[in-house]
Amino acid sequence: MLHRPDSFSLALLLAGTLAILPAASLADDSKPASPLDLFARDNLVAWCIVPFDAKNRGPAERAAMLRRLGLRRVAYDWRANHVPTFEEEIQQYNKHGIEYFAFWGTHERAFELFSKYKLRPQIWQTLGSPTADTQQQRIAAAARQMLPLVEQTRKLDCKLGLYNHGGWGGEPDNLVAVCQYLRQHHKADHVGIVYNLHHGHGHIKDFRESLQRMKPYLLCLNLNGMNTDGDRKGQKILPLGAGEHDLALLKIIVESGYRGPIGIIGHTNDDVEQRLRDNLDGLDWLLAQLQGKPAGPKPMYRTHR
Repeated sequence: MLHRPDSFSLALLLAGTLAILPAASLADDSKPASPLDLFARDNLVAWCIVPFDAKNRGPAERAAMLRRLGLRRVAYDWRANHVPTFEEEIQQYNKHGIEYFAFWGTHERAFELFSKYKLRPQIWQTLGSPTADTQQQRIAAAARQMLPLVEQTRKLDCKLGLYNHGGWGGEPDNLVAVCQYLRQHHKADHVGIVYNLHHGHGHIKDFRESLQRMKPYLLCLNLNGMNTDGDRKGQKILPLGAGEHDLALLKIIVESGYRGPIGIIGHTNDDVEQRLRDNLDGLDWLLAQLQGKPAGPKPMYRTHR
């Protein structure tokens, strides 16, 4: 069971961490300068917002929505009906100052457009779960399955994120092992890990240790409201702040030293703008507690009861 963090102790930790950051870190615009800047709006990535939207927004409506929410990065997920608007999506993001941060899976039309518009998004792909007699054979087989995409993303100059989505390939240690294998045997330093809390309910208890092992390879960390066995109780996707472990997990993330991108997800069939607002409200409620402030009342969620 994760313990609720002591707010005063964490506030001291945050102050101490900021005080000892080297000047180069503070001046680096590519990463948050202080621990809680990790959760600033401009470091957040909106994820699972395209097919998962009751309003079925098009590219222009989606880009305008993100601007209203103060979000500037998108990981783009899609279905076959979205292929005809791939190019318009890029154009609308450019028009509204939205970073095309990542793309889910593979599609030749998308890859052509990335070259045309000189984009280099991360490519997120589920790591497979091959069957073999030994762990080393499974690692090698999973790596072989990824090789065509490893080479394609190398040519595109895009990072490739191995994505946890259940099974053997969703286990943190296996993600790390395949990432290491590809880097060592195929000079694939552009390969890393995208870790999703909503596919990680089995690792709530050992999240601190798992995160430390993944951190050298972590390209993005996607948040979710987390209850024990939530994936078995119809609570797999919860807004931030609605989960019993959320505050403790955020504390672990801050203490880990991870300073990369943070994802917030839609992933329900609600109006995705309202779902994202629920996540942002929940995140703000949690961050106040991380700074040692009283918790106050929980947010009034629009899409969750």
